[in-house]
Amino acid sequence: MRAIGYQQPGTIERDEALVDIELPMPKPEGRDILVEVKAVSVNPVDFKVRKGSAPEAGSWKVLGWDAAGTVAAVGPDARRFKPGDAVFYAGAIGRSGTNAEYHLVDERIVGTKPKTLDWAAAAALPLTAITAWEALFDRLDVKRPVPGAAPAILIIGGAGGVGSIAIQIARALTDLTIITTASRPETIAWAREMGAHHVIDHSKPLAGQIEALGTGAPGFVFSTTHSDQYIDEISKLIAPQGRFALIDDPAKLDINPLKRKSVSTHFEFMFTRSMFETADMAEQGKLLDEVARLLDAGRLRSTLTERFAPIDAATLKRVHALIESGTARGKLVLEGFPSA
Repeated sequence: MRAIGYQQPGTIERDEALVDIELPMPKPEGRDILVEVKAVSVNPVDFKVRKGSAPEAGSWKVLGWDAAGTVAAVGPDARRFKPGDAVFYAGAIGRSGTNAEYHLVDERIVGTKPKTLDWAAAAALPLTAITAWEALFDRLDVKRPVPGAAPAILIIGGAGGVGSIAIQIARALTDLTIITTASRPETIAWAREMGAHHVIDHSKPLAGQIEALGTGAPGFVFSTTHSDQYIDEISKLIAPQGRFALIDDPAKLDINPLKRKSVSTHFEFMFTRSMFETADMAEQGKLLDEVARLLDAGRLRSTLTERFAPIDAATLKRVHALIESGTARGKLVLEGFPSA
């Protein structure tokens, strides 16, 4: 089967950064299902792994987590899906990725594809939707109010993939006032389109802008990017006993300024459940089914902004470079392998 991989980690401009390759057809065992991949999206985790993680000597590293496709075969212990079912999912970080014609994934972290979306629009969503959902409801516990705090959440990075769907989920499923950040006219407009009540400029101090809104100190802050740059401002603007969650990987993060307000700090990593095969691993499949239901009901929309084709090394290198630039809005998706 066709796939895209690499043998040496590093920067994207190298000829060998991503290469078209042929790999053996995988066979599902246990609770795995084999999916014929129709579309994939690219996330920051893709380029982070590509830059720093090498495969075993002589083998290939295949990236990619988000995917939508059709079930081609199921393992002997799989019960949720059958061949022909349309699915979408975000995969597991310790396994071979979705940048391949066929891909193995544990059925417990797979959802039924939304009926109202095409392959590309569906592939844009799983990783970011799981991340946003877990951050909002499992980490920040936003349905449990912070005493005395404004019923509001600040989402830092509202135009990115996670921010785009986090705004929508919070708007659809909570009564919180949603404040987010953006700095360019097109990203400000996008954040408002996603459902943000207020958009502030993350290139300027945040606390003063929050105060000027008159909403009061928010009980929740969800940071999707550059958390180390914003931590001092977060400590000023968040309500006492508030809750703070982050998903990025700052080299250093001094959370001491949060102590005097007794602010709890939560990391969200959507691969934790699959990486450790936690007792509640199947919650991710259920979560995706609920996201699909909300999408089909028109309460959420895909965050797809750009389509690319085909799924090959040249196209994937271009999309990696765009994501790595930090200027992408919403989600970038590749669809369709080249004709044989």
